[in-house]
Amino acid sequence: MTAASTGRRQVRRARPAARLNGRAADWGLPVLGLVAVVALWWLATIVFSIEKLLVPTPKDVFDSFTAQSGYLMEQTWVTLLETVEGFAVAVVVGIPIAMLIAGSRLLEKMIYPLLLAVNAVPKIAIAPILVVWMGFGQLPKVVMVFLLCFFPVVISTAVGLKSTPSELTELIRSYDAGHMQAFFKVRFPYALPQVMVGLKTAISLAVIGAVIAEFVGADSGLGFVIVQSGSSADTPLAFAAMVLLGIISIVLFYGLVALEKVLLPWAEANQ
Repeated sequence: MTAASTGRRQVRRARPAARLNGRAADWGLPVLGLVAVVALWWLATIVFSIEKLLVPTPKDVFDSFTAQSGYLMEQTWVTLLETVEGFAVAVVVGIPIAMLIAGSRLLEKMIYPLLLAVNAVPKIAIAPILVVWMGFGQLPKVVMVFLLCFFPVVISTAVGLKSTPSELTELIRSYDAGHMQAFFKVRFPYALPQVMVGLKTAISLAVIGAVIAEFVGADSGLGFVIVQSGSSADTPLAFAAMVLLGIISIVLFYGLVALEKVLLPWAEANQ
């Protein structure tokens, strides 16, 4: 048996162990970080004798959640639905607009300044106006989520489409490929990792957009629960709602990460 074959065999044995260690780290380290944060939070409330009205202990928050779990789950569903709907609309509208921007210098010069101007407007200032225009239903919340998600989707997609290496463009042209063939076979696949970056940024903003909208003129959702808890000095309930918002953000973000791994395994390998 040669030294080379022995080395290859050792490498093959080491790979599963390395994958197992990697998966354990992927799941274990976030849990460890969460436990550390909760422990520090609890310790701070005890050491500094912080009143429950100001900062409740993790146990107070858990008790509040269990006491009103049905109500909180109902409000969580409202916020989740608004978040997903607004994000989906931003993707459906934003990606085609980014394709137009990437494909036309004229449109880029026309649309880009408008997008920058719209993005510069503080979204919280728009929330009351949306209520005046659209009433107190679900629509203004979805529109607010859309406004926060739209810009990162458009920018990331346009940047990705414009970053195709000139060598690839020349190569596809050398095969007499049409404009649409070059776009769908080279430019769009090459831009997908950048598109996913924009989607992951947007989904993090989507939850914030839903909560901003629920702060103004809402009668349901976790943002509404936080506002009502503040007016009734029920701080543990407000913290429970904030924890649920965090869980929504984590689930949606890592859902996109999982989708990226399935659709673009080659992108992760190149990182």
